[in-house]
Amino acid sequence: MNKGKKISFGKISTNFGQNATVIEASGNFGTFGPTPSKPVQIENLEDDTEQQQIKEIMVESNRSTYEDKKAKAENSSDSENEAEDDGFVPCSHEVYMTHGNKAITALSTDPSGARLASGSVDYDVSFWDFAGMDSAMRSFRTLQPCDNHPIRSLQYSSTGDLLLVISGAAQAKVLDRDGFEQMETVKGDMYITDQARTKGHTAGLMSGTWNPTSREEFLTTSADGTARVWSLNNIKTHINIIKFRAQNGLKTSPTACTYSRDGRVLACGCSDGSIQLWDLRKSVVAPTGLIRSAHLPTEISSINYSHMGYLLASRSCDDTLKLWDIRNLKQNIYTVADLYSRYDTTDAIFSPNDKLVVTGTSIKKDEASGHLLFYDTTTLELKRCLDVTNSHVIKVLWHPKLNQIFTGVGNGIIKCYYDQKRSMRGVTLCTTKLHRRVKHAEVVSTQQVITPHALPLFRQERRKTSRKQMEKDRLDPVKSRRPDLPITSGQGGRLASSGGTLSSYVIRNLGLSKRVDDDQDPREAILKYAKEAAENPYWIAPAYAKTQPKTILEGVHEGEPSNKKAKTE
Repeated sequence: MNKGKKISFGKISTNFGQNATVIEASGNFGTFGPTPSKPVQIENLEDDTEQQQIKEIMVESNRSTYEDKKAKAENSSDSENEAEDDGFVPCSHEVYMTHGNKAITALSTDPSGARLASGSVDYDVSFWDFAGMDSAMRSFRTLQPCDNHPIRSLQYSSTGDLLLVISGAAQAKVLDRDGFEQMETVKGDMYITDQARTKGHTAGLMSGTWNPTSREEFLTTSADGTARVWSLNNIKTHINIIKFRAQNGLKTSPTACTYSRDGRVLACGCSDGSIQLWDLRKSVVAPTGLIRSAHLPTEISSINYSHMGYLLASRSCDDTLKLWDIRNLKQNIYTVADLYSRYDTTDAIFSPNDKLVVTGTSIKKDEASGHLLFYDTTTLELKRCLDVTNSHVIKVLWHPKLNQIFTGVGNGIIKCYYDQKRSMRGVTLCTTKLHRRVKHAEVVSTQQVITPHALPLFRQERRKTSRKQMEKDRLDPVKSRRPDLPITSGQGGRLASSGGTLSSYVIRNLGLSKRVDDDQDPREAILKYAKEAAENPYWIAPAYAKTQPKTILEGVHEGEPSNKKAKTE
């Protein structure tokens, strides 16, 4: 067999002969014979290699571009979120809820954000259910749990099933979610000077709060200079008592109180302007932290811990707001002055992320509306100011789950601020529900033609209704059980009109068939039946008819002397 032609193509050389055994590679490029067609396998191999290289290059370039864009987007979004979160206030929308016409001095929401409780100086406590309300924003229950005492504080327990009510009375009450009373603290003996010897408070309450770690314990403060810890399992007496003293040794009233987030430390603001911290795990003889000149000698209206637990905000009636670091209580961090406050329950709270401190102001003479102020916690600079309404802003509540702000105003209105995108549930459920009007039953009456002379076959039956019969029975004094009409004339009332004596009144009301007139002589009334009794004896004469002896002497004898005449001179 002849050998085939040897063809070299670059560095690849092949022999198309049948018995080709030697394959050489040379550097010549198509030097022998005509140029044959390239094998199909070699073409496919080169195409695949080039395409794979191109794909790898494109993927790497796309991946680097995508990572750069993603990093830039993340950095920009993080910066935007940080900028928004630092000063974000959910106030794009607002809604009103009318409690009454007096100042709102207490507000509280349960931890889930399903219900809101509001208290006022008009003694009323209103319960609001967001899931059951419509756009009319009406409370489902209003009651007066403490009679004629103004409500000073309301707070739901950590589980949300109980509500602590603090009023101006000496006794606190615990209600359930529907407003029914579950417990009432006892009242102490006001004639005992040692408050530790009494079972309860002897003066009006000032504030109260639940223990955040124990759902069965709560604390109340009073104007008697004490704070008492109570348990739901023992309602007869307190389980612990704390006595507050001023710098001169006399008692002072704790006007505001709050627990730390872990429930170990109690912070109280007193009427002498001092802030006292008590560690409840130790003896309560002396406070663990004391700031004597925290404020001027006036009531501290609010004191609250931050969510992180190392900052403390205090609001006082000396028109100041102060921020404290509990790790160094010698000097306050920041102070904001000229915050006019008319109520001793004005709030100062932290935002859920501890970036802002929120408080309200009352109206001055030259102002038209109360303000809701937001301060930065790092510098205490004013970040935002909202004009609430033409009244005093007293209570402020920022719910962390709902991301909604509730404010209690001096004209009896609860104003809620929320954001359409970043607020959840709460009042957003109510605004979308239309107010349902009461549907009145419409009665369609058909005309009835009365034909008295029609034949019985064509006579139309009258409607059988009980209305006329009910009207007749209503006029009947016996069937309607009408009470006796009042006597409009005379004196002495019903007793004198029926007779001058009690016996005559009783005889008249016994239902006797024959009544005796009071003006008639009783002897004449009896003798008028003498003739009838003699002619027709019925009772006594027939009984003795057979045994009665005959009368011998009747009348006057002839020989009987006449009556003696009167002696005349």
